[in-house]
Amino acid sequence: MAGLKELRTRIESIKSTQKITSAMKMVAAARLRRAQDLLAKSRPYHDNLLKVFLQVYNQLKDEEARLNVRYIFPKMITPCKNGNSYLLIVFTSDRGLCGSYNASVIKETIHRVEELKKAGKKVSLICIGKKAGDALKGRYGDIIIDVLTGVASKGIKFEEMERIIEPIIGMFYVNEFDVCEFVYAKFKSAISRDVKAEQFLPFCMENIKDKYEPEDTRGAIYEYDAPKQKILVDMLPMVLTSVAFQTLVNSQASEHGARMSSMDNATRNAKDMIAKLTLKYNRIRQTAITTELVEIIAGAEAL
Repeated sequence: MAGLKELRTRIESIKSTQKITSAMKMVAAARLRRAQDLLAKSRPYHDNLLKVFLQVYNQLKDEEARLNVRYIFPKMITPCKNGNSYLLIVFTSDRGLCGSYNASVIKETIHRVEELKKAGKKVSLICIGKKAGDALKGRYGDIIIDVLTGVASKGIKFEEMERIIEPIIGMFYVNEFDVCEFVYAKFKSAISRDVKAEQFLPFCMENIKDKYEPEDTRGAIYEYDAPKQKILVDMLPMVLTSVAFQTLVNSQASEHGARMSSMDNATRNAKDMIAKLTLKYNRIRQTAITTELVEIIAGAEAL
């Protein structure tokens, strides 16, 4: 009977765990829906901002060719051919229980750091998320500049990303690094994401030309209230913040999708385990009852 008591205790324990994982799945699903909605709503602003920015940039390039002049473009969009120092900004979560999400981002970070070091580059890290800081501090503690926790804990805010990006742009202008890259998980679906290292600074105009090429304006002439170079410079912080914000939203959506999937798997595994233990419990109980009946019948026959 001691075995039956242990099985009952274990079944009740797994049922309690199942309730927790089921609740976490529902919370993650709700947060995933909000992140997906934000991703869909912010995308038109992001796309149109890049289209306008690219249009101004292309007009300046056309003027260079037509008028045989040379414009000085901002450092943030001037290609860096021989960068010697790199800053990697790593996006992970503050909490676990989200499957392989954090592990895959950290693995990509380690791969990228080692790749740059082999090429003779100086590498620095900024970790957005406690899990990245905890996982990388043992191996790269000497190159971690900062670990930011609690980002988007009260919802994903554009202003919050703006506050994070401003000092990074400042560091770039004073030559603390030559190239900045984001290491993050790009959201595809609740069960699918692409982990990648993507250049952030200098902002690569060639990468957006095919995707954000301005639409045919049918010969329309645009008048500007300020010189196009000034407009380009004024738009750059907005463009960079929007790119960083999209990265954060993708990371958050990937995290919530991974957690929802992980908790769904845990809930189903708990259900299967409960079914197996219940079957085992019933078999043991049936065996015990049968044994007692046999003993009772044998005793009655002996009398």
